[in-house]
Amino acid sequence: MRQVALLSHARLPRQYDDRQVLATTVDAWGRAQWFLCPQVGLVPVTHGGHYARPSRYPYDGVLVSSDGTAVRERVLRGVDLRPSHLDTLPNERVLLQGRTADHAGGAQIYGRDGRRRRSFDMGTAVEQVLADRHHHLWSAYFDEGVYVDPISASGLVRWDSGGNRQWGYSAPPGVAYIDTVYAFNVDDRMAWAVYYPTFPLLQAHADGRVRLRRNPLGRPSGLAVHGDRLLLLGCDGTGSLHYCRLTDDEVVVVDEAVLTRPDGGPLRGRIQTVGRGRHLYVRPASGWTWHVLSL
Repeated sequence: MRQVALLSHARLPRQYDDRQVLATTVDAWGRAQWFLCPQVGLVPVTHGGHYARPSRYPYDGVLVSSDGTAVRERVLRGVDLRPSHLDTLPNERVLLQGRTADHAGGAQIYGRDGRRRRSFDMGTAVEQVLADRHHHLWSAYFDEGVYVDPISASGLVRWDSGGNRQWGYSAPPGVAYIDTVYAFNVDDRMAWAVYYPTFPLLQAHADGRVRLRRNPLGRPSGLAVHGDRLLLLGCDGTGSLHYCRLTDDEVVVVDEAVLTRPDGGPLRGRIQTVGRGRHLYVRPASGWTWHVLSL
């Protein structure tokens, strides 16, 4: 089968190798972001392995940003949560979402001076949080929040960039509600999602309009979209790529390929994906380098 190689996008500079990355993403401007904590402890988990947790609260964290060439560093002061997700907002603001020292969930917005401007509840079991360039913030959820938390119950929620809830998804009659969002993409004034259990392609506009398309592909791990073209990345650990065409009501597969690392090596193991319009950013869980595939 035809192979398609990722392109290198941005790597966390080596001078930060002694810091612990708590969260990372690629923002709406194409800049890779890494949030680092200077002092962490390693906490074991029941299924094996461990995760990093700040050694004390509050703490000053470092946000490192790179567009692949220039690198910028900012300090966020008085952080009192362990972020699972982050993104940048218009006007040089930063959103962190995660859990506090007492395991309560929350989201915090920091101004360009690095000081907190707002805290709010974004719900539990957040799968992804992505903002666009026009003051729209979207949060997607998985089942552990959908069934127990009224904020997460919609499965997909839109906020303004100040943290005020604006909209929540409601499935039309005869269509399954969101249990878990598998693949997610945010472009200007629009979000795309493929969700369990029936895996339709959901297109949600910032003005509240939605469109659903039948999708023959289950359990994708990432997506990119440009015009009537759609790219879905499988989550089977083999790098399976599906190139699709969008009609008014369905997704039609037109070609398939295998995604590889930039050097042509296989893309195996766990990955993190971020969909930004026509770009799909991919980070192997074993490192802090972001790669990209574009339609």
